[in-house]
Amino acid sequence: MSAVEPSSVSEQLKLPGPSSNDKDLVSEFRRSKRHRIETNFRPDFITAFLVETFEAFDIDALTEELVFIFLIEEDPKTYQEVVRSINATFWKEAIKSEIESLQSNKTWELTDLPKHCRPISSKWIFKKKLRSDGTIDKYKARVVVRGFDQKEGIDYFDTYSPVTKISTIRTLIALATIFDLVVHQMDVKTAFLNGNIEEEIYMTQPEGCVVPGQESKVCRLRKFLYGLK
Repeated sequence: MSAVEPSSVSEQLKLPGPSSNDKDLVSEFRRSKRHRIETNFRPDFITAFLVETFEAFDIDALTEELVFIFLIEEDPKTYQEVVRSINATFWKEAIKSEIESLQSNKTWELTDLPKHCRPISSKWIFKKKLRSDGTIDKYKARVVVRGFDQKEGIDYFDTYSPVTKISTIRTLIALATIFDLVVHQMDVKTAFLNGNIEEEIYMTQPEGCVVPGQESKVCRLRKFLYGLK
């Protein structure tokens, strides 16, 4: 029995391909006849959704935590938003706590701005700390410096972040496992204030916390603040 050449086999099994008319017919069947309408949610969609959701269920059956999560207020972006906020009392208490912490650590001292010097502006950052169930744990306010106002070679020389390498942490955990040691973890509040500043840097007084009678004075920084290069 003689072997059949591969070319002759492929020629015998070769089927005719679809014609151009068949392709056009398939494309016509696949194309949807339905008129597409772009979805456009109205501005009060979220509010309407919440109202309809609450009406669909027994409001007494909903927990206070669930209602609170739906109606939670966004974090304010500026000090003026804090003043107008429904939670202004809590935010102002957080501001007071931050200022007292900075003053107790002697972060700055009020002084007159020297000639030919320009102060760096400051800004408030507001953030609600939440628990695992979504409820508010505490209100946090923090004074940060607009570091982009600093000039290299005048206000700062080097920029770096002193953090621990992950290899060092793994080595510590490995040694603790080998020698059956106990590893404790702790969080130091305002740990960044441990560093002293050698450069002469001036900052404007935080908004809403200007000392009465000393409005023209600025803060000469003695220790570091977030945002400082």
